[in-house]
Amino acid sequence: MKKINILVIGSGGREHAIVRALNKSESKNKIFCLSGNPGIAKIAECINLDIKNFVDEKSIDKIINFCKTSEIDLIVIGPEQPLADGLSDVLRRENINVFGPSKFAAQLESSKSFAKDFMKKYQIPTAKYFSFNQNEFEKAKKYIEAMSVPIVIKADGLAAGKGVVISENKNDAIDITKNFLDGAFGKASEKIVIEEFMRGEEASVFAICDGSDFVVLAPSQDHKRIGDNDTGKNTGGMGSYSPVSIVDKNVLEKVCEQIIKPTLAGMKAEGNSFIGCLYVGLMLENGNPRVVEFNVRFGDPETQAILSIFRGDFSKLLYSAAIGNIDKTAYCEDLLQVACCLILASAGYPDKFETGFEITGNAYCEQDDIIVYHSGTKTVDNKLLTSGGRVLGITAIGNNIGDAITKAYKFANEIDFENKYNRSDIGKREFKRK
Repeated sequence: MKKINILVIGSGGREHAIVRALNKSESKNKIFCLSGNPGIAKIAECINLDIKNFVDEKSIDKIINFCKTSEIDLIVIGPEQPLADGLSDVLRRENINVFGPSKFAAQLESSKSFAKDFMKKYQIPTAKYFSFNQNEFEKAKKYIEAMSVPIVIKADGLAAGKGVVISENKNDAIDITKNFLDGAFGKASEKIVIEEFMRGEEASVFAICDGSDFVVLAPSQDHKRIGDNDTGKNTGGMGSYSPVSIVDKNVLEKVCEQIIKPTLAGMKAEGNSFIGCLYVGLMLENGNPRVVEFNVRFGDPETQAILSIFRGDFSKLLYSAAIGNIDKTAYCEDLLQVACCLILASAGYPDKFETGFEITGNAYCEQDDIIVYHSGTKTVDNKLLTSGGRVLGITAIGNNIGDAITKAYKFANEIDFENKYNRSDIGKREFKRK
């Protein structure tokens, strides 16, 4: 295989981790990122094509022209929105190799009701549910009244990981439902899914798919809630670790046979082979997996942990998947180390928060056992400033989970900015198991 030029689309911590893993690959030639961030700029060429909407004609022309002039062999799409908008379809029509599913396949993430109906059709284990649109509030109310608590209410569309509420009270669930249908998340909540609460423990599995076959990366666990002990509002993720011991070989085999294989077969039957990263959010109870949600791209911050301990040629793996012939030799399954990613956030996130504060400490750290991934940063007058709710992902690698946790928190204490906030219990559940 020749050395390839790669364009990564995105600007967060996930894309930083993807770019880093690609950059360490023997098969890569040059890596570009649209539009990147200060951390990514240290290891790849960040470009700004002045794009406002990825799929409008002018934006597409700019991307295609760049790909041709820079001889791009592979595009890796990081965020969910361009996938939901159909960017992969447009690029493939131009004979550009893309790692990322079609607009139709992306509905597994962009529409909760589509995903639930798909799982029901192809007998993929998940929670019982019912979907409601804006003029069906009374119907939804009656459905809630007949349910047991807790009750899960989900916005149908993309809501940046925040459109899910778990209610312990039926009256509250009814109020939340009305709020959602009245436009709490704009178009994303004009339709909702109400489902039974699944008990157990959550985990995430990423499958690198070529449409027919796949490779499963190290399992991980995300910490979605803003507060310690999984309290408070849902966020985009406050930390993660990988691997996770509750996803053992037996569980992983069930995930592959009961979830991933039927999903790929179902997508192929629908005429839209799934090429890209299938993120399977799991609920595990007594060793049996059920799907909490699908994402159609790498998750954030799970990717930061998973790719920090990845062994193999990541560029070759994604390129071979994109052309429909995944090279399983590009990935080494033997897990020798453990990674823990701790998110440093702006106080007030996921609601209102201030930005523009200078970051002090070694925020560009790249060592064998410590990597700092940039999620919400910018540079102004050669100073690194906060620019988002989630700012940095301090990722430590150790021989065991305790070692990784200790390193991550120790290094996090050496980085500071005004209104810095982080959870104090990332990875502790796995530590107790060990």
